[in-house]
Amino acid sequence: MHVFSTFRAAPDFSPALLMCLAAFFLCLNLGCETPQEEGEMETPEAGGAAFVTLLGDDTLAVEQFVHGPERTEATVVLRTPTTTVRRYVLDTTPEGALQRFEETVHDPTAPADAPPLSREVVTVEGDSLRIETTADGTTQTQYIEGGEQALPFLDMIHWPYEVMLTRLYAAEADSTAQPLFTARGMQPFVVRRLAPDSMTITHPFRGTMGVRVDEKGQLVRLDAGATTRKLIVERVPSVDVEGLAQSFAARDAGGRSFGPLSSRGNAEAVVDGAKITVDYGVPAKRGREIFGALVPWGEIWRTGANRATHFTTDRTLQVGDLTVPPGEYTLYTIPQPDGGTLIINQQTGQGGTTYNEDQDLGRVPLRIGKLPESVEVFTIQIQDTPEGGLLELLWDRTAFAVPFTVQ
Repeated sequence: MHVFSTFRAAPDFSPALLMCLAAFFLCLNLGCETPQEEGEMETPEAGGAAFVTLLGDDTLAVEQFVHGPERTEATVVLRTPTTTVRRYVLDTTPEGALQRFEETVHDPTAPADAPPLSREVVTVEGDSLRIETTADGTTQTQYIEGGEQALPFLDMIHWPYEVMLTRLYAAEADSTAQPLFTARGMQPFVVRRLAPDSMTITHPFRGTMGVRVDEKGQLVRLDAGATTRKLIVERVPSVDVEGLAQSFAARDAGGRSFGPLSSRGNAEAVVDGAKITVDYGVPAKRGREIFGALVPWGEIWRTGANRATHFTTDRTLQVGDLTVPPGEYTLYTIPQPDGGTLIINQQTGQGGTTYNEDQDLGRVPLRIGKLPESVEVFTIQIQDTPEGGLLELLWDRTAFAVPFTVQ
C-alpha cells in the first residue's frame, strides 16, 4: 500500500521565529561564553571569536580562532561524517601575502600525545604552492599554480572567509575576486560590498552567500540558504571547543553521529515485469521547513542532493502523456503548491545542479498530498499498483507522485 494521501497540514512557525529560537538555544546547548571582566578572555575586538555553523537545527561545526597581523590560529570541531578536531595556522607577511599554512586533523578520543590523523603543510615556491600531505604514514607532495594572495578553502569552515572580508573592508573596495586553494587547485571567490554592514561571497559553483559584517568587516552572520549548502553561520564570543569535541564524539559512539551531509539512496522495484531503479541523494530535514523554503516553489530542483537523480528502466514506460523508452535518465522536478512538474532528462552522469533543458525527453504533471507524519530524509519510492506503478517523492509532510504504466 502506498502512502500518497491527503491530510490537513498544521500551521508552521515562521522561519524568522524559528531562527531566533535556534540562536537562543544554540548558546545554551553549546556553552557559548559571554564577555567577562576585561582581560579574562579574548573578545572579537582583541582578534578572537568563534563561529557556530548550523545545518537546520543541527550543529555542524564550531570554530574558535584568533586573527593577528601576521598569523591566524584556529581550532575547529567538524562533525561530518564523524567528529574530528582540526587545528590551523596561517602565516602571512604584514601585507597579507601567504607564507605558510598548516592543517592537522585529530581524533578527539585519541590520547593527547597521539599523532594526527593527517597533516597538510602549504608553502609558496615561486609562482606555485607546494602542498605536502601526510596520512597513514605516507607523505605526498604536489604543486598547484598559486599566488601569495591565496587563502585556503576549507569546506564547511568559515574563518578564512573572515580574512577575505576584512581585507576587502580595509581596502575600502567594492569587490574583489579572492583566490582560495585546495589540493585540487585554485578557485576565485567573488566578494562584494553591498552596504556598510552587508556583503556577499559567491562560491564558484554553489551560489552566493549573504553576509552581515560589523564596523571592521568581521563576519557576524552568514546565510548560505541560496546555495547548495544551506548553512547558517553565527558569530559568538567563544565556545568550549575541547568540551564540545568530547560531547560530539560521545554522540558518535552512541550511534548519534551527524553522518554525511547527504548519502545516496536507491529505490528498486519490478512493476509488471519492468525492473526500475532510482539512484538519488538523500538530504535530511534537520528541523528545516522544506517545500516553499529550502526547496522553493516554482524552481527546478535536483530532486535529492549532490549527483543528479538517475532513473533506469528496462521496459518502455508510459508516464502521463510521455513515452519513456528503456534506458537511463535523470529526474528533475519543479515543485508547486498544487503539484508541479516531473522532468525526465536524457543527460546522465552530471551533478544535480547541471541541467540542460535541450536534453529533456519530456515533462509530466505531479500530484501532491500531505503525509500523516514527517519524513526526516528525502525518500523516493516505486509502488506496484493495480493500475500499473507509482513513483513517489516523500519529504517532510509532503508527497509528490506520478503514475505510470508498463508497455
